[in-house]
Amino acid sequence: MRNIYYIFVIFSSFLTVSCAPKLQVWYLKAEDIQRQPIAIEKNKSTYATQSNCFDVLTYTPDTAHLSHTPMKYVRVNFHWMNTRDSSRNYNGQEAINFTRDLLVAINKDLETNQRMWLPRGNETQVLPTRYRFVLAPVANIANDKGIYFHYDEELSPYVHKGKNANLHKREPINKYGIQLDSVLNIFIMPHHPDSVKSKTYGAYGVGVSLGDVVKAAGMFENKGAAGNYRGIFNHEIGHIFGLYHAWYGDDCADTPDHLNNCWTWTPEPPCDTTASNNLMDYNAYQNAWSPCQIGKIHYAMAQEGTLARRFLQPNWCQLHEDRNIIIRDSVEWRGAKDLEGNLTIVTGGVLKISCRVSLPANAKITLEPGATLILDNCRLHNACGDRWQGIEIQEFAKQKGKVIFIGEPKLENVMNIIAAEDVTSHMK
Repeated sequence: MRNIYYIFVIFSSFLTVSCAPKLQVWYLKAEDIQRQPIAIEKNKSTYATQSNCFDVLTYTPDTAHLSHTPMKYVRVNFHWMNTRDSSRNYNGQEAINFTRDLLVAINKDLETNQRMWLPRGNETQVLPTRYRFVLAPVANIANDKGIYFHYDEELSPYVHKGKNANLHKREPINKYGIQLDSVLNIFIMPHHPDSVKSKTYGAYGVGVSLGDVVKAAGMFENKGAAGNYRGIFNHEIGHIFGLYHAWYGDDCADTPDHLNNCWTWTPEPPCDTTASNNLMDYNAYQNAWSPCQIGKIHYAMAQEGTLARRFLQPNWCQLHEDRNIIIRDSVEWRGAKDLEGNLTIVTGGVLKISCRVSLPANAKITLEPGATLILDNCRLHNACGDRWQGIEIQEFAKQKGKVIFIGEPKLENVMNIIAAEDVTSHMK
């Protein structure tokens, strides 16, 4: 009798184990897709629902999910223009040290975005900028530091104003530019010696953006510390990434007019209450970025095929396992994103994608049981032309990840993708 009891217990245990639910995993199939009708005005394209993709405010970093805006790194190099006798500008190790100190100061301001002084008592949100600058030497040249020296009597001088002004001339860039298609070239030049002699010419720190290159002068003549000029470079590079002067119709409602044009704060009126520290004003500080300005910069960085984007390190091409994103709550991505790791939506999490999202090579989107992914007229792809794995569905105890299509999402560069005709057939 006792043996029969033991046999019964063992058999019951076997049934319990064999009947326990198991995790099932597969890549997205046509029958997994749920279709949600799209509400649009008559005679308007479904593409109109993607208007968020062109709203710069949708590109501002989400402070609750900073990893959703991966840090962008702008590649730069520096050119020190000088005369043949090396007397008109910093040279050698002194220039190298100045360059490195300058880059540290530039990035420090980016890291420590300040609250804007204007308007007085404002509550404008202070957001992280989420971009930095890195030196970009030529990869196949030994000991290249991304810092170059050019000795040219004719092309080295910079003239900021007057009938002989040459600030917009591109001859130095055309002759000495390096990796112009992928690296932001910065030329540091001496003021023209004849200009310096003039009592009406200010040989101060100054710069200009030429759309894809920055020229600057005054660092050598003023003998100031490298950090004193950080604002000039952040300001001019701001132009390259889509920013206008804050007082000149910059399309950002959160950048107030700098009406009194105070260069610095003073304890006396009017500059005791009307001085500005905004990046795109003219002032001695230039260490405050508004949310709209940050959004415009990231919008410019996200636009495929633009020169501004080509200045970025393409960290979104290859998979970085330490940069995976996990969605635990309800999130909507309304601006374009370039991810650098895998994307996982956990049980109970919801992600709605309404714009372009790039997945790195071999990355995948994983939907845990009970997770929801909503693809609203978006585009999932790899921005470097490589292939990513696709959307992995998980099911456990009759609960599975859910994929909802709104409009006509596009899945490109995918290894495990359902046939387009199957998707179309399923949607009808």
